[in-house]
Amino acid sequence: MQKEKVIVIGSGPAGLTAALYTGRAQLNPLVISGNQLGGQISLTYEVENYPGFPKGITGPELVEAMQKQAERFGARLTVDEVTEVDLSHGRPFRLKTHGEEYEADAVIVCTGASPKRLGVPGEEDFIGRGVSFCATCDGFFFREKDVLVVGGGDSALEEGLFLTRFARRVRVVHRRDKLRAGDTLQRRAFANEKIDFIWDTVIEEIKGDGKVETVRLRNLKTGEEQETPTDGVFIFIGHYPNTDLFKGQLEMDEIGYLITDERMMTSVPGVFAAGEVQDPVFRQVATSVGQGCAAGMMCERWLETQEG
Repeated sequence: MQKEKVIVIGSGPAGLTAALYTGRAQLNPLVISGNQLGGQISLTYEVENYPGFPKGITGPELVEAMQKQAERFGARLTVDEVTEVDLSHGRPFRLKTHGEEYEADAVIVCTGASPKRLGVPGEEDFIGRGVSFCATCDGFFFREKDVLVVGGGDSALEEGLFLTRFARRVRVVHRRDKLRAGDTLQRRAFANEKIDFIWDTVIEEIKGDGKVETVRLRNLKTGEEQETPTDGVFIFIGHYPNTDLFKGQLEMDEIGYLITDERMMTSVPGVFAAGEVQDPVFRQVATSVGQGCAAGMMCERWLETQEG
């Protein structure tokens, strides 16, 4: 069994920042990448809202730079996935991956959250080429374009309103005949001349040649199908935190997000969490980096108290 001082689970911006800070503290952290090296940001073609890059940077480039910086200070990254944890009996915490078993004095959970998918043909193929799950990240690339927004809750309307800053036309596709979003958001959306609504309708397929060009829509009441041209599809039907691994061991909210205190510690002393796994509100690279920084610093200080 491999013994480690600190194990960071997840290799997105939060995880790599936590690794950077614990590495600088000479804790020699091990980062277990998860099934997507770099997390969600690695799937984003261009990041234009992260401070310090006035001309923007691609998601993979940002992840690579963060990884190199963390490794410069002693962090080690292994491409593997944690499959089992035992956190409820205190130190040392035990973790299993596909290829190894570990003991750790402290753990920082940065497993992130995943946007819910439609599960229709073409969706996965066109991610980054017209299919997006983040208007803040990608809206700028749809200036004077026609886009579809899928969903009827607060996130869908918030992101749809944001997209009107860039897009020529925003059509909200919702499977029901009324929205779930709050009244204020609904009033703003209905009053916006760029926003139209397609009610009682779902997307059955996303099509294109190299990029999104059309979608096949189906009306749930009439069964009628039609092919509709569009330049982009923004999907906002919710997120789910990647926390199945920790059920019954770490305290979560009703949705499944890990609950942390002001020091980024979970309900188990010595287990910290950062990024979207504990943040259902912001979901930005910049906030995840800040949370990873805080978790790394607090992890170092907590270990000092245990050893003192």
